[in-house]
Amino acid sequence: MIERIAKTPLGLAGLALVAALIGAASFWLFQRAVPASLADVDRGRMEMVVHDYILAHPEVLPEAMRVLRERETAQQQSEAGKIVKANASAILEPFGSAWAGNPKGDVTLVEYFDYNCGYCRASLPAITQLLASDPKIRIVYRELPILSEESGIAARLSLAAADQGKFRAFHDALYAGGQLTNESMAAAAKSVGLDMARAKALAPRAEAEIASNLELSRKMGMTGTPSWIIGDKIISSALPLEELQKAVAAARTKG
Repeated sequence: MIERIAKTPLGLAGLALVAALIGAASFWLFQRAVPASLADVDRGRMEMVVHDYILAHPEVLPEAMRVLRERETAQQQSEAGKIVKANASAILEPFGSAWAGNPKGDVTLVEYFDYNCGYCRASLPAITQLLASDPKIRIVYRELPILSEESGIAARLSLAAADQGKFRAFHDALYAGGQLTNESMAAAAKSVGLDMARAKALAPRAEAEIASNLELSRKMGMTGTPSWIIGDKIISSALPLEELQKAVAAARTKG
């Protein structure tokens, strides 16, 4: 068992944590049980005791790794929360009309998404149900085109639609058009009456918005799409309605 666990980075980290904790406690007791002059001499013996204990009680490793994961997650969330506060406008304020729900909602949920992401598409029903069931929620949509060249084209068109007050119409039309292709994007743009001249003029701002989203998502440790910011919590995963509601409730409780 020890050998299997030690083959993974997390396993090695857990093993090191266990050794550190047990070693520190054991040596603390040892120093108080023997004269100071003998403590340094027998440190090697005490390290062997720690080694033998871990081998005899490998069941402590899963618990140690759980504690390590919780600490790492808490630290990552804390650092990400600082980034959100420092960049509140670039994260919480929508680009044009790229938002839905209550404009004065008490909780803002930010979704970083890619139009070519199957998990983002699969999240549409949960978002729709959340909006219908929670009149106090505000959702802000942020473009994160990371999957393909078509993702970037769709993101730029979507930002142009948001600039022209047509984000939701374009958003729905593009998803309704099926697979993301040049043809489906052109059809969605035409169906909502997107002004392509204005879209072309918006290009510098659109590029700056996408670059900002990509940079901030990297700093916040997002690992893919969809990723969510709900209160001070950041989650990189598709979430069912129940999990979204729990996260919103937690954010609401924290105020």
